[in-house]
Amino acid sequence: MDKIVGICFKKSGKIYHFDPGHFVLKEGDEVIVKTEKGLGYGFVATPVRQRNPTVAEQKLKEVFRLATEEDRRQYQENLERGRQAYEYCKERIETSGLPMRLVDVESFFDGSQIIFYFYADGRVDFRELVKDLVKKLRTRIELRQIGVRNKAKMIGGLGPCGRELCCSGFLGEFHSVSVKMAKEQNLSLNPAKISGACGRLMCCLKYEYTSYVEMKKGMPKVGKRVSTPAGPGKVIRQNVLGQQVSVFLDTEKEVEFPASQVSLEKTGQPEAATAESGDPSAPPNGLETEANEE
Repeated sequence: MDKIVGICFKKSGKIYHFDPGHFVLKEGDEVIVKTEKGLGYGFVATPVRQRNPTVAEQKLKEVFRLATEEDRRQYQENLERGRQAYEYCKERIETSGLPMRLVDVESFFDGSQIIFYFYADGRVDFRELVKDLVKKLRTRIELRQIGVRNKAKMIGGLGPCGRELCCSGFLGEFHSVSVKMAKEQNLSLNPAKISGACGRLMCCLKYEYTSYVEMKKGMPKVGKRVSTPAGPGKVIRQNVLGQQVSVFLDTEKEVEFPASQVSLEKTGQPEAATAESGDPSAPPNGLETEANEE
């Protein structure tokens, strides 16, 4: 139990840890594992590695076996069954006029259950829909409502950068994202520019946030009075990557200095508790302060 391997059950899905046992596994291998819901068909997402000794040990389920040709055939049949179930469910939703949008369908490896993922603005009475699905598919049915971030992850698409959505391409799970991350990176706080396809703050705002926080340590903040080689002035802009600050001097001249050449001006007066224009940490109207949806 000193080794673990990461297994996911769908593309860019959440990664679960299993005990590889005696199997020699590499990334991309197809395996059969035991889960709380029975046998599952998974893909090796992260190679076998030593457990982190600082993390409390927990009992992991073992990889049951390597996938066989018969397993692959059954897996493909489940995918086809899921596609047919999707079309039927979509047809019933439209016929019934239910205010919901079908996003994805998942069929269990042993065929014992089918899960329908849907998005809706509020609660939906889908009892009659469940009856129709059970009658048609002859198996256990579950309808699961998801949020907008999971909806974007399942549907996929292109982000403002022109690349595949991070959530669809490689993110296994969502992390908390806040407006503060955009502010620390000197990004525009225009909601249209920092929101993703889901309408929430872009996941990529988190990628470089910690680096910006580290680089900004020791740099004078915007609005602070500073002393420079050219005289006193007020910081009006930061160039974090270049480690430089733009200062509007008392001589009404703007000059850029390396951050190491400026220092806070000692006035002997305590700093104001709040900014003149209000709370500088408050987000602009209409912009969410955090996106953290499972």
